[in-house]
Amino acid sequence: MYRPQNLRIPGPTFVPQSVLAASARPMINHRGPEFASLLAGLTRALQDFLRTQGDVLLLTASGTGGLEAAIVNTLSKGDKVLVFSNGAFGERFHQVAKAYGVDARRVDVTWGRVLDPDLVRDEIAKEKGKDGAKAILITHNETSTGVLNPLEEISEIVRESGKLFLVDSVSGAGAVETEVDEWGIDVLVTGSQKAWGAPPGVAIVTMSPRAWKAYDRSDLPKFYLDLQQAKASLEKAQTPSTPAVSIFIALQESLKLMAEEGIEAICQRHRDLAFATRRGLQAINLQLFAEEAHASPTVTSFRSPTRVDSRNLIRILRESHDTIIAGGQGRLEGQIARVGHMGFVTLQDMVAFFSALELTMRELHQTVEPGQAISACLRAYDEATQPPPKAPRATARSGALAPTRR
Repeated sequence: MYRPQNLRIPGPTFVPQSVLAASARPMINHRGPEFASLLAGLTRALQDFLRTQGDVLLLTASGTGGLEAAIVNTLSKGDKVLVFSNGAFGERFHQVAKAYGVDARRVDVTWGRVLDPDLVRDEIAKEKGKDGAKAILITHNETSTGVLNPLEEISEIVRESGKLFLVDSVSGAGAVETEVDEWGIDVLVTGSQKAWGAPPGVAIVTMSPRAWKAYDRSDLPKFYLDLQQAKASLEKAQTPSTPAVSIFIALQESLKLMAEEGIEAICQRHRDLAFATRRGLQAINLQLFAEEAHASPTVTSFRSPTRVDSRNLIRILRESHDTIIAGGQGRLEGQIARVGHMGFVTLQDMVAFFSALELTMRELHQTVEPGQAISACLRAYDEATQPPPKAPRATARSGALAPTRR
């Protein structure tokens, strides 16, 4: 008998029923007025969410397609770039650059650790002069390890250097504060299937005026991913080639839902649920993989119990409890598991996850009391969402501060 899964991977994320229904609407002409209105509305909404007055271009592609577009539209063969990597997707950004003949120097940070702004400053200092790196590439939210890099601080350092700044925010934007214009981000990439809560298939790419100047100098081959073609078509309210029309319609519906909640509330909800998730895991002695101070608001990574292969834990969750989480990638395969709390996720979703996890842990002969993780998750969420205490009141007679309850 079919039972809906609790999809707790860090993308594709749960798609609300109204968004699914929107994707099933009758097909429309992608060169007609209905699509023109749809595309214009999507562009405006995404500009608002990403805090940019610059161009926002939608490609029928995965997030990786967006990363490739960022590189081929701003760089040339032999250009030197600096790629900071603290996980599998930092490595992927580097691999894409190398594939196009870009002279990409990778600065590796231990997986699970944050990208320190001081390291960025020191490495950029080595790239001065006309023979230095032309661009800096980083991953905002490293999905493979559950680390959120301090993009605002790093942006300030890159901005001071005058170098082009390309950012992979595939699993960050839409759930984490992202100020494209204020932070001086030249190209930012995200994807429909992550925090935006739509089906996979649309890459979202921003381009600053500096990025367009870099485009004019770029000599890397491009056709399908040519962003100038996308921009020219957008001015006619079209796309250069046939888009994933149904996904565009679904994205329109998900953005409406997000607008009703508001981006500030969305970001706070993700922080609160991430905090509750970490406390629930710790309550049953599961070790967090990422540094707590820089833990991602959208995905939490944790080590499996001693002598337990995380792939077995993931299998039991899936086969016995219809709960789907992700495993480690690359060198972390079999060592960690990753639980997503990204997009249209609620406290109830995470309580259901912990219910399944407790049962799975017991099947793996781990000592877990019933409700142990669930109660810790609920307490932490309550702590995170409590309103701040009111300021002490002064007495009318003396101005002395009235005592407050602790």
